[in-house]
Amino acid sequence: MTKPALMIAAAIALAGGLGMSVAASAQSAGLSAALSSGAVGEQADGYMGVAGSVSDTVRKEVESINIKRRQVYTDLAGKRGVTVQDAAAATACQTLSRLKAGQAYRIGAGAWQTKGAAAIALPSYCASAG
Repeated sequence: MTKPALMIAAAIALAGGLGMSVAASAQSAGLSAALSSGAVGEQADGYMGVAGSVSDTVRKEVESINIKRRQVYTDLAGKRGVTVQDAAAATACQTLSRLKAGQAYRIGAGAWQTKGAAAIALPSYCASAG
């Protein structure tokens, strides 16, 4: 992540975390249950992912949320003069730091993990993200 992208993370934190607000905006009961059970989780690239077995409806909802996130990241990247990937990753730093115990997450191409009581070891580019 570039240095300007780290500045985006601070702006996102002030705005309340774009990724989480997009994910939470119109969640179905099925998606909420999948998030709570760890079948759906957050990724370090700023997008949600399917970590386990889910219905086609939940899978489509995750895809829809990711499309909305991409639109937000694209807009933010254009305003800040950074790549869409940097805007998404900066948001992911905030989103991952707000996960609750029991929620699934994935850093990079690694395996899906479940958040415990301790803080998550965030990617190195998150260190200055706030």
